[in-house]
Amino acid sequence: MSELFQSNVEVIQRRWPAVAARLLAEDPSSLQADLVEGLGSTLSINGIQLTSRHDRTREAQIQAASLADDSPVLHVYGTGLGDLQLELLNRPQLQQLHVHLLNGAVFAWVLQLLDQQPWLCDSRVQLHYSGDFAEICLPFFALPSELVLADDYNAKIRDRLISETHLTFNNREFDPQSPEIVERLLASQALVKGDADVAELFGSSVGREAFVIATGPSLEQHFERLRAIREQPERPLFICVDTAFRPLLGHGIRPDIVVTIDQRISSRHLPPADTEAIKLVYMPMVDPSVLEAWQGGRHVAYSASPIYQSMRQKLPKAQLYSGGSVIHPAVDLAVKIGAVQITLFGADFAFPGDKTHAGWGDGDLGPQLGAAKHWVLDGHGRRIKTQLNFRSYLCELERYIAGHSHLRFYNSSRAGAMIAGTAFHPELTV
Repeated sequence: MSELFQSNVEVIQRRWPAVAARLLAEDPSSLQADLVEGLGSTLSINGIQLTSRHDRTREAQIQAASLADDSPVLHVYGTGLGDLQLELLNRPQLQQLHVHLLNGAVFAWVLQLLDQQPWLCDSRVQLHYSGDFAEICLPFFALPSELVLADDYNAKIRDRLISETHLTFNNREFDPQSPEIVERLLASQALVKGDADVAELFGSSVGREAFVIATGPSLEQHFERLRAIREQPERPLFICVDTAFRPLLGHGIRPDIVVTIDQRISSRHLPPADTEAIKLVYMPMVDPSVLEAWQGGRHVAYSASPIYQSMRQKLPKAQLYSGGSVIHPAVDLAVKIGAVQITLFGADFAFPGDKTHAGWGDGDLGPQLGAAKHWVLDGHGRRIKTQLNFRSYLCELERYIAGHSHLRFYNSSRAGAMIAGTAFHPELTV
């Protein structure tokens, strides 16, 4: 233990003894730390520079400028080398600065090599481990290097930070004035006007259990059991997402309701033959030719997206929650129908077994395994490949579940992503 580390930790022990105890248990030697020099210098951890190697102070000024000058409370995720904290503490109107660790071992390295007492000693500072919180705090700045270096304990918060940071970029495709969107909504207007409101399904199965079936690779482990349950006279309600429909049919499983929201869905995903007894819940961006071919009852729903604002006013229908994936309105539908217990199948948000989806080839539904550069923790606590949008979808589902804590949510597989707020089903989990 270096003298510098000792003096830094003494401050933390005095102010945040629980944090200090955890820092002393960290193993910084598990990380490769190197000095990187340019016009200035910085610390590199596992090949990732914590800050600029040319002008750390100027970089911190640019980062600080993204946060409103008049905010009395600010949050910084990651510690860097302390530059951003010092820059923000120069603001006389700042009353509290919360610094959230994203990797304790990284901070332990910093404490060994640089004096962090100028900001640690400031009475306005509070120090936390990010993973101690269920949700991110606003307003925030997240240091990019430490989003990459986040450890397993803090990964859930990392995912929420990245999702929040990318929100504006992700929403660029959903411009209400987009010619493609305007054209599609005009084409579907007659169907929306004539089809039933999804609200007609609300409250129709109060107290019943519901299975919500997605298309993650773990679904393949459940086909036989789902088919057997489907044949029972007293059984849960089967609600599936659009891309799960064809794989389910291929294994003799006919859902009660299919949910679809995406303009890219075609009859390849939703073959219409023999669908008389299956309800289709859709949003108006779905291809009208796919809707017209469906033989069963059709029910329209909107999301809160601005693209539906005008249509919602002209042709009122009920809304379903949407967080970017069809899994969200499918789960919300199960809740609004009246289910008190919901079990998720194939809700993997990752690529277990080096597969992207059940019943589809690599790349058939968009993402390819080779493009998976990110990770989440699976139900065993191990890192598993995924992609950024899957992590965002997972965050939004977890937020939804947190807002419905009076209901029981089960996950049926440990192979996919751990879903906060769910328990593993005692009989169906594989």
